[in-house]
Amino acid sequence: MKIYSILKSALKSIMTNKLRSSLTMLGLIIGIASVIILVGIGDGATTNVTEEVQSLGTDIITVNITSEDSSLEYNTLEELEELDNISSIAPYKNVSATLTRNNTTTSQSNIMAVNDNYLTITNTKLQNGRRISIIDIENKSKVCILGSEVATTLFSLTNPVGENIKINGDNYTVIGLLEEQGTSMGNDIDNIVLIPITSASYLGEDTNINNLYVKVEDENKINATINLLENYIRQNLEISSDYYSVSSQDSVIDTMENVTNTLSLLLGGIASISLIVGGIGVMNVMLVSVTERTKEIGIRKSLGAKRQDILFQFLVEALVLSIIGGIIGVIVGIIGGTLAENFDFSFNLNITIVIVAFISSAVIGLIFGIFPAYRAGKLNPIDALRTE
Repeated sequence: MKIYSILKSALKSIMTNKLRSSLTMLGLIIGIASVIILVGIGDGATTNVTEEVQSLGTDIITVNITSEDSSLEYNTLEELEELDNISSIAPYKNVSATLTRNNTTTSQSNIMAVNDNYLTITNTKLQNGRRISIIDIENKSKVCILGSEVATTLFSLTNPVGENIKINGDNYTVIGLLEEQGTSMGNDIDNIVLIPITSASYLGEDTNINNLYVKVEDENKINATINLLENYIRQNLEISSDYYSVSSQDSVIDTMENVTNTLSLLLGGIASISLIVGGIGVMNVMLVSVTERTKEIGIRKSLGAKRQDILFQFLVEALVLSIIGGIIGVIVGIIGGTLAENFDFSFNLNITIVIVAFISSAVIGLIFGIFPAYRAGKLNPIDALRTE
């Protein structure tokens, strides 16, 4: 039988049982769309994390101390700056407090106590006003810099620079407004309030430091600088490596990429199960089709159709079902991934995954169509003609 005739017969059979064919393809559509969407979201998360970490620059070292009993004192940071290859240091600490202005209150803001180097090291830019100065830190000045979202909440469209807000009931003068920036290194910059690190004492906080960014002079010596910082922390705080971490941006990127890539593989693997389930659906429907068309098979065999002709026809039907389901699944996956971006998910369309998912759909349809096709081709024409 010619291939054209077989294709025509396969399409006719599919169109004759539209509902059954649609339900058969549904499993493959869901499987392919799931693979594309979940892997795309995983790739998007990897890209976001990489961009956030890289936004600090490759000449930045991050120091985090998790010990509850030990921390760096603010006045010891000068000793750290004297270490070889260290250009500047930006300590920071999160402070819990409530912001108010007139009758407007916002308790969702992230208040961070920082020094005069913080904006420079973190590449955070000002839209209006000035930075926190060394004089503000020495005088424990009650001044602050607002993120764009906080400023909009408290001042609407008015320029906040020079105005006052209350932090836990104390008046603070707004000296700066940050540019709209979004999220960076896990911090929502638009919803942040920066105050001098020494002013944290007014809010019931000490000036001990557990987190800081260190900018190096020579990126080529960054590993040696990490060793110097680790030695300093071990000797001065007398804590084990379980209670602190000193890492460069490259090592953070590598770690994050490993985590997100593993997550992407896991999500892709879970989604691939749907493809297998879809393949089983194809096999079940093709078996039903063989049973329904037993008499037709008997007639065709009695008229001279060979075993391989019957087998090939049912294989083509399974393959056509899988290909149509694959095409629809790819379209649904791309549309679904695009819609996911409207819900704050990052989605990167991975063309390789799209191709692999589509080919997998066709292969699965072919594999699961072999048994029904083999069963159809093996039917005895006399027995088939007796079937009612």
